[in-house]
Amino acid sequence: MVPDLAPILWYSFGTIAALLQEIVSIYPYLFPPKLKTHQSDRVCNALALLQCVASHRNTRTLFMNAHIPLYLYPFLNTVTKSRPFEYLRLTSLGVIGAFVKMDDSEVINFLLSTEIIPLCLRIMEIGSELSKTVATFIVQKILLDDIGLSYICATAARFHAISSVLSNMVQQLVNQPSQRLLKHIIRCYLRLADNPRAREALISCFPDAFKMETFVSFLKDDPTTSQWLQQLLDTVFLNNEVTQ
Repeated sequence: MVPDLAPILWYSFGTIAALLQEIVSIYPYLFPPKLKTHQSDRVCNALALLQCVASHRNTRTLFMNAHIPLYLYPFLNTVTKSRPFEYLRLTSLGVIGAFVKMDDSEVINFLLSTEIIPLCLRIMEIGSELSKTVATFIVQKILLDDIGLSYICATAARFHAISSVLSNMVQQLVNQPSQRLLKHIIRCYLRLADNPRAREALISCFPDAFKMETFVSFLKDDPTTSQWLQQLLDTVFLNNEVTQ
């Protein structure tokens, strides 16, 4: 890895424009879905370079101010499950995931203004396990920011959109367990429970699998996630009893 590859890419004449040209060149193959593997691989290579730019402290704000994430949203908006499309969605999610990893409220504010959450929620419903995991991680990072939590809990519709998707995912994990995905889901619930209104609302839509200790044996080798799950149960049910 080149430590300062991101600034080199950003400030080299025409490089970012060339990468964006690679991205937009396959838009016509998205709808109707005609994307081939070699086209997907080529664009994913360009996206990997943009991920460097998105995650570097000296180029992250420039990346955001140029609204480059918006160029990736058509890829996130696809629903075709073939390998070229799934690989494209996953790599695009990787760019957004690297973008939110730095815990920057400006980044969260920007993403909220671009309606990233509905795109992530759909991938959390229909994507592969890996795509679901990265999309859930992005939602988790948004929730962990105070701006993100306030935004999601500001209306009942936003809260229920997220809670219903999370609940469905938990139900799916009963039959197809994924420790990594479950960890991110629990973290999302735990953060939602920090909001008093959301904590109260969770009582009526809390996953039965959590209440019935379905995942206790599955998490026996992951004490941290087990502790988070117990903390979630205590927060939602014990704390609500105390405040009522």
